[in-house]
Amino acid sequence: MRFTWTGLILAPLLVPVLFSAAFASLSEVKWPALAFLIMLVPGCIVSYGTTIVLFLPCLFLLSLWRPMTGFKVCLLGLALGVAVFVPLTLLEWQSSGPDSGPPTESFLTSLVRSTADPFSALFPLAGLTTAALYWWLGTRRGRSIAAQE
Repeated sequence: MRFTWTGLILAPLLVPVLFSAAFASLSEVKWPALAFLIMLVPGCIVSYGTTIVLFLPCLFLLSLWRPMTGFKVCLLGLALGVAVFVPLTLLEWQSSGPDSGPPTESFLTSLVRSTADPFSALFPLAGLTTAALYWWLGTRRGRSIAAQE
């Protein structure tokens, strides 16, 4: 699969924008635009970081081994969304103790409890959405280049 700058810029941006818009519209804050930005910044850090550090290198390595289809790219995004959930849960666990001190329960217990939370389903869905959008933007551009030749 070809690398596309459009996909790199736009694909990781969709999920943080949607999540931040939902958060800002559902929260009863005085300045919803500020709430939107407060949620957008960490969401973009996680989304762009995962895309650049995990998704693109894995996509490159897998494309050397097998031809990539939209289904395989979406499965990769889904798997990486699950994989990103673990280190973020580790960060949450490390500050989960009394007064943000050391945790009182084991990480495995916290991970199992966090997995049962419906919010944790957003990570695989975000990975799937980002991968699907990257694939769509990359193949759309590839078709337009081929049509010009």
